[in-house]
Amino acid sequence: MGAVFVDLDRTLLVGPSGPALDLALRRCGVVPHDRRLPGAGALYALYGRLGENLVSIGLARAAAVLAGGWSKQQVTAAAEAAVPDLLALVSPYAPGALEAHRVAGRRLVLTTTTPLDMIAPLARTLGFDAVIATRYQVREGRYTGRVEGGFVWGPGKLRAVRRWAAAVGEDLTACHAYSDSVYDLPLLSAVGHPHALNPDPRLHALAFARRWPVEHWDRPPGVPSIVGLEPYHLLRLLVRPQAFPYARFDIRGVSEIPRRGGVILAANHRSYFDACALAVVAAQLNRPVRFLAKRELFDIAPFGWLLKAIGGIPVDRGSGSDAPLQAAEAALRAGEVVVILPEGTIPRGGAALAPVLRGRTGAARLAAATGAPVVPIGLWGTERVWPRDAKAPRLVGFHDVFVRVGPPVALRSEDARANTEVLMAAIGELLTEEPRSRPADGCEHATETRSP
Repeated sequence: MGAVFVDLDRTLLVGPSGPALDLALRRCGVVPHDRRLPGAGALYALYGRLGENLVSIGLARAAAVLAGGWSKQQVTAAAEAAVPDLLALVSPYAPGALEAHRVAGRRLVLTTTTPLDMIAPLARTLGFDAVIATRYQVREGRYTGRVEGGFVWGPGKLRAVRRWAAAVGEDLTACHAYSDSVYDLPLLSAVGHPHALNPDPRLHALAFARRWPVEHWDRPPGVPSIVGLEPYHLLRLLVRPQAFPYARFDIRGVSEIPRRGGVILAANHRSYFDACALAVVAAQLNRPVRFLAKRELFDIAPFGWLLKAIGGIPVDRGSGSDAPLQAAEAALRAGEVVVILPEGTIPRGGAALAPVLRGRTGAARLAAATGAPVVPIGLWGTERVWPRDAKAPRLVGFHDVFVRVGPPVALRSEDARANTEVLMAAIGELLTEEPRSRPADGCEHATETRSP
């Protein structure tokens, strides 16, 4: 099946590991608090943005000498203490990508210039099968200031990988390698499946010329980013209630949405304007939010490009494909927010005021698969802004739009249908303020599903 070689800094992690490791070494008394490399902060920032450079590599080579006399036991303790800070730097989509390789039967190998003793605890925590890293020579429990087995960088990294592969019987032509750095070109060129992951400018150009896949583990496939900002981050600055002067928003309960970790937002479906109302809520969260939408919308230029750019998840109507739920599950495991409309269709006439809402099981299945909390949202008034049979929203006059966010729903059953009934009942409870005397405008006809 082959092995998977994964670089550490700016590949597995969103940035350099150095600051977290330096902090742990100081806290554990390995390095005096007053001993700091001048300009280290600026160097790490430059490395985080543009990748490895000859200055950073020169310092990495010199680190072995500087470590001469350190206690191996103290360094190992510092490395253990650094694990929580390093885990916080793991790229959000990295665990899912690694798990896919693990399921395929491939061995995971962390391959890094970082000293072995400093990174082995993180590799063990993440479930790597092996670590190929720079080894500091040890005598009587202390580092001598020398390196054993060569410096694991550039051609030296390839030599170390070849030694490991020969020892365990792996064929490099069947292996994968992920790296951000042009200096890992020897290793990338030696494996059968090279991946330029968050590549520096030079590796990006080489990957394009060689037709290697260019990937990112900090965001969904197809979502661009400039200096760490996605189109979503820019769009949320524009999505404010003031952007819809024909709608008067009454939004309550946004504080019920957890600020960290994967979250499912499940809302009832009244109108095309539901997406705008939910976008106003999403803009208040200051975190990536992914929407499920029917695939036909992705084919409409330029709206379709925008949907793709913000990480929208296309749904093939009637196909029965699990791909949308798999993409949503990946986003939730990456700690993002996913919006889903369980009803799937805008209800007909009086069905909009039915005492019991009916929904599909997608949200419940996602919650069961990921453990993400499900937050119910009740919407009404959107159908008066944009009726089902209208080609555009009503831009004349003022239309009241109500959004009520409830606390996370406890889904305790193992049956997805039963959990869906509990969720829909929770959404229905949020609609009790709505006048129930007549069918809502624009709800006379059904529309196509936006959620699985």
